[in-house]
Amino acid sequence: MQLTDTLPTENNISSSATSKLFYIDNLKIALTILVVLHHAFITYGAPGGWYFTDKTTHTGALIPMTIFVSVNQSFFMGFFFFISAYFTASSFQKKGVARFTADRLKRLGIPLLFYSFVLSPVLSYIVYRFAQGHRISYLQYLSGFDGWIDFGVLWFVAALLLFSLIFVLIGSVVKLQKPRSGKAPSALVVILFAAGLGIATYIVRIVFPVGWILKPVGFQLGHFPQYIAIFCAGIMASQNNWLNGFSLKTGKLFAWLAGFMILVVFPVMYFVKESTHSSIEDLCGQGHWQSFMYACWEQFTGIFIMTALLIMVKYKWAGQSAIGKVMSRAAFGVYIFHPLVLISLSVMAIGWPMDPGYKLLIVGPLAVAGSFLLSSILVKIPGVNKII
Repeated sequence: MQLTDTLPTENNISSSATSKLFYIDNLKIALTILVVLHHAFITYGAPGGWYFTDKTTHTGALIPMTIFVSVNQSFFMGFFFFISAYFTASSFQKKGVARFTADRLKRLGIPLLFYSFVLSPVLSYIVYRFAQGHRISYLQYLSGFDGWIDFGVLWFVAALLLFSLIFVLIGSVVKLQKPRSGKAPSALVVILFAAGLGIATYIVRIVFPVGWILKPVGFQLGHFPQYIAIFCAGIMASQNNWLNGFSLKTGKLFAWLAGFMILVVFPVMYFVKESTHSSIEDLCGQGHWQSFMYACWEQFTGIFIMTALLIMVKYKWAGQSAIGKVMSRAAFGVYIFHPLVLISLSVMAIGWPMDPGYKLLIVGPLAVAGSFLLSSILVKIPGVNKII
């Protein structure tokens, strides 16, 4: 068993120490699949930016695509930060400042450099050559390429590296306590946390609306209140052993609340948007009341989903199969290389005589399977397996 302590796997934790945390690995697998599908949905119609798009115009397909990416965005990247942070304090205490910092620079910094200087221009060339039809060689394309600093999907890795280095600075000054058993937050505390996060998100989006990107690192600062808060929550959960303090009953409560936010509140919010003739930009920020509505929906939904999954997966999906072990080991590689697989497949599918909405049903699953297959091969390569 190899367990995450960031998004990469921690290779030196004994199986006896991690046998009770298979459910964390299972969550990591599910979240990684969601990342691939999220970008596949954007490719074929959902709102969002991506290297290559082939958008459907059918409303019957666009609505579920939009719901899927909206719900995803509310929690899946924040959840990655939580899982990463959950193992940060223990790793820091075990390794010390120098070794912990060197480990993070190696396992997060090298993928950033690889993606920016090797993979990113390849991805751009595939689209330029095979989707846009410019018949030039790769070397000719590189001679005019100017987007060398581009972290793409690895903005998360860049943010995680930044958060980790800040944690090192704090941990060097404030002595961390050993993990202890503490009372898990009550349902009311979690709800109040989500409410506060919704307000904070609305305030930040007055200046940094959704879609505003800090270049060249790719940070959408409008989402960072959640990422920062959840990273801190992950460290606190680890230090106070919160994950063992939640009951299945609490998990079911938050599953119902999440379902209510998606199935009831989201349609109501959409009706309000349409009836008031509000634009997407109104929902994204700049102080509009619609932005407050959306920010609160997003944070309540995301926190409820994260809490429900953390609890219910522990009780319902605590074991791991041989395939699950392979997929868990490959997850970080999938995160890095899935754009290559997805873009290649979607470009190959340009000429298929069908609506893009139907292409999603084929390309999406193939992209997931192909990304895990590619990564499972790469992690067997000496040297590469020390990074991913």
